[in-house]
Amino acid sequence: MPIVVDIDVMLARRKMSVGELADRVGITPANLAVLKNGRAKAVRFTTLAALCEVLKCQPGDLLRWEAEDAAGGWHAPGRE
Repeated sequence: MPIVVDIDVMLARRKMSVGELADRVGITPANLAVLKNGRAKAVRFTTLAALCEVLKCQPGDLLRWEAEDAAGGWHAPGRE
């Protein structure tokens, strides 16, 4: 999928566990894991806003787009 979720990066920077983040955001650890692992089909803006509030970050710190390369894989823009 071309959208990459970097919640792990922010969790590490904030020295916070998945369980603590889920509790503070108000979602289940299982739902956070689905989002964190890139398996979510959608994310509500209210959830994204809560994640940003708790992690003290911008949406772009959590989500990024990667283009598809000619071989059918994904790569980050500018890293060809």
